[in-house]
Amino acid sequence: MEELPSLSTTGRVLVRVCEVSKQYGSGSRAVDALAKISFDLVEGEFLSIVGPSGCGKSTLLMITSGLLPASSGTVAINGTAIDRPFTNLGIVFQSPVLLGWRTALSNILLQVEVRRLQRLSFEDRARELLASVGLKGFEDRYPHELSGGMRQRVAICRALVHDPPLLLMDEPFGALDALTREQLNLDLQRIWQEHRKTVLFVTHNIFEAVFLSDRVLVMSARPGRIRAVLDIDIPRPRQLDMPEHSGMFDYVQEIRKIFHAEGVLSG
Repeated sequence: MEELPSLSTTGRVLVRVCEVSKQYGSGSRAVDALAKISFDLVEGEFLSIVGPSGCGKSTLLMITSGLLPASSGTVAINGTAIDRPFTNLGIVFQSPVLLGWRTALSNILLQVEVRRLQRLSFEDRARELLASVGLKGFEDRYPHELSGGMRQRVAICRALVHDPPLLLMDEPFGALDALTREQLNLDLQRIWQEHRKTVLFVTHNIFEAVFLSDRVLVMSARPGRIRAVLDIDIPRPRQLDMPEHSGMFDYVQEIRKIFHAEGVLSG
């Protein structure tokens, strides 16, 4: 069995990923996407997965949610093995995936309707979430009336409206411009501090992973393997312009060195 990096942590384990591998196709056309991935995600933790494009980050997230089966290995949430889509979570994708004919408020409450919950019981919470991300007054606006960053804020509210214990985020800011992305990093940090959800966050942005996380899993190129686990020992709230002595850029450089050693970065 391949020796894995130490993934020691403290607290109650909410998600346990054990020896997960994923292969697409078969025979000569087979592609190994993931190879023996193991880690624990502790309740209330913000854990990021950073790695190069094509290393299986999004695949791992989909396997964790039960939306995609693993070729081998197991995922357990709250001690229960996942063999089908797990519903007691929220997911935010790179695209907001909003319905154009529904308002911002109605898009958020779609989560409630799909789960067959009482819409009226969640309207106040949906409005509060919109206000918390700076969208008070935009409840009745349609997606085409919102900027890309505003639409993604609506998507985050939709993922949180039913108060799930686990939030999965698949490169949610990857399609946004740099300034909007920085603001949403600040917004997400604040939302996490307010709600203390357990978050599994996928990104290819090294600084973003360090800025947001308690721990960062660094993955190799395909087939994705965990090459390092970094505990980010920086007090919150964190600032985008934190001074050099904060250690922020030491972590960023450490991850870059790993990617240089892996051949992901060159020159």
